[in-house]
Amino acid sequence: MHIRILLLQAANVLEAKENSGAQKTTATDVALENFKQKWELFRVACDQAEEFVESVKQRIGSECLVDEATGSLAGKSGQAGTTGLPPISAVRLEQMSKAVRWLVIELQHGSGTAAVSAHHPSAPFDARFTEDAAQ
Repeated sequence: MHIRILLLQAANVLEAKENSGAQKTTATDVALENFKQKWELFRVACDQAEEFVESVKQRIGSECLVDEATGSLAGKSGQAGTTGLPPISAVRLEQMSKAVRWLVIELQHGSGTAAVSAHHPSAPFDARFTEDAAQ
C-alpha cells in the first residue's frame, strides 16, 4: 500500500513539473513536498518491517536453540538427537544465555571487565550441574 502511494506521489511531481514547463511553481513545490512526506512514511514503514523480521528471526532462532538444547526437537520429530549430547534444562540454557549476553554487552561497550566476568559471571548458575560447581 505504501509503495503505491509513494509511486502516485512521484507521478504527481512529474506531472506538475511537466505542466509547468519544467519551471519551479507552487504546484511543483507542493507536489514535491507531498512526495517527501510520503517518502518518509515509506522509510518508517520499511524500518518497522525490518525490525519485525529481525525480531521474528531471533525468536525462531531462540526457540530452535531451546528445542535442540532441551531435547524437545528430537521428541517432536520422533528422531533421536543428532548431536549425541545429553539435553540440558531450559532453566540452565537461560542462565547460560544471560551470561553470554552480559559478556557481549560488556565487549560492545569496550569494558575491560569482560575477561574477569568470564571467570565470575554475574548470572546465577544452577549448582546441580557439575561444570558450574567447579567455578
